[in-house]
Amino acid sequence: MLQRLIALQQADSAFPSGSFAFSNGIEGLAALPDGLGGAELGHAVEVILRHRWAGSDRVALVLAHRAQGDLARLARIDAAVEAACLPEPMRTGSRRNGGALLAAHSRIGTPGAEGLRLAVRDGPLLGHLAVMQGALWRSLGLDETTVTEIAGYQCAAALVTAAVRLGRVGAIEAQRILCALMPVLAEIAARPVQGAEEDETDNADIMLVAFTPLIEIATMRHARADLRLFAN
Repeated sequence: MLQRLIALQQADSAFPSGSFAFSNGIEGLAALPDGLGGAELGHAVEVILRHRWAGSDRVALVLAHRAQGDLARLARIDAAVEAACLPEPMRTGSRRNGGALLAAHSRIGTPGAEGLRLAVRDGPLLGHLAVMQGALWRSLGLDETTVTEIAGYQCAAALVTAAVRLGRVGAIEAQRILCALMPVLAEIAARPVQGAEEDETDNADIMLVAFTPLIEIATMRHARADLRLFAN
């Protein structure tokens, strides 16, 4: 029961993780000539889940969870996330979001959080969100399946919430979109991640794959906008 309650706390949008400041490409898509209605939003979120989160952030999250707090291994995963994220606003946003999550956990006394915060401050770690999620949530005793479910749901929910804040969809329509995406998210979350053995994770190259070119272009255009609600 305690672990389920901790999982609910981490998944709660009220947890001060800093994610409210980032649309992760949704504001950039909304600014395109075709706009972003409910159907387009649902498609965009599915594309992000299948072609960015599934092969990049999800893999980094799981490998960081398996790293068991080893800073050298976490640094390698962090570097792989940096290399796999082409648009500068996405890289910066991931690091800022990870830093906000880390600061919150440090302030509430999560085991290991202060050491991670110092490692980010002093340079060994970059502090990307997925890496910090995997490391922090493991320290809370959450298993690999649970952390994957939390991170996947947070990714999808944050995207549709950004669209609500932008006035592109209403709160009820946003929930309909999330309901439709649950089977997609469950299917992706259940996929195995290579590198289950510690020595394999240490020695093999970390392969993260993300390919969402339209969203990345929209994000880079958004970074040059005179007026914007979100950081990316």
